[in-house]
Amino acid sequence: MSAPERIPPGGVSPDPAAPETTELLRRGELTVVGRIRESSNSALLCTVADGETKAECVYKPVAGERPLWDFPDGTLAQREVAAYEMSRATGWNLVPPTLLRDGPYGEGMCQLWIDTAEEGPGSELLALVEGEEPGEGWKAVGFAEVGPGRTALLVHADDMRLRRLAVLDAVINNADRKGGHLLPTADGRLYAIDHGVTFNAEDKLRTLLWGWAGEPLPEEITVVLRALAGELDDGAALATRLAELITAAELVAVRERLAALLATGRHPEPSGNWPAIPWPPI
Repeated sequence: MSAPERIPPGGVSPDPAAPETTELLRRGELTVVGRIRESSNSALLCTVADGETKAECVYKPVAGERPLWDFPDGTLAQREVAAYEMSRATGWNLVPPTLLRDGPYGEGMCQLWIDTAEEGPGSELLALVEGEEPGEGWKAVGFAEVGPGRTALLVHADDMRLRRLAVLDAVINNADRKGGHLLPTADGRLYAIDHGVTFNAEDKLRTLLWGWAGEPLPEEITVVLRALAGELDDGAALATRLAELITAAELVAVRERLAALLATGRHPEPSGNWPAIPWPPI
């Protein structure tokens, strides 16, 4: 995620996992700093302040969403929030704090800005390499054209943070997992952004994280998925919350995708009915 000229919020960046951070996003005063030009929908860099407490965030007003042929109009912000709710329920906390609120241009999605680590352990997640094998510590995605008559192997890190994200994307049916959506931080965490095209009832999974396709799910992930299935039962808090954000058919599809993962015990593979990798991939 890149931005216009940023205004440092001052002080220490809030902890994304802290409840007070969510409250700041919910109740603080939003001030628009500029527009994030690379976004396909209106995405605004803002400061959010409550007294002396201040942070940066991204605000995507519903009014700025472009209509899509395969998603109901005006629902992308809700899907971003639903992805956050699912991430939080897993305990993996891969999606920055995200909520719906009123702002200068009406209701929209508000998400904590995450500063990324340019260097350091765990910051390199994607690479193009020569040869036909990914090398130790990497998983192959596929070959990419890098010039006239030249190809290179696109790889991603064999990293448990990414593996968890690949599973989360499979559950929420993410149709657009690009490399630019991956935000490693200096403290070793990984966050992922841009979840507007998720939760469709039809299979639309498109991702760069195919390196584990067909492999058995690690036990630690299976344990989380079993617990998540219980939280999606009728009447459970997570299911009730998702019902406010996505359609009834989409909620049924979430349960079915989760059940399929548990039944096979393996990472999904490309279906062949839909382009497996988003474009552009980064």
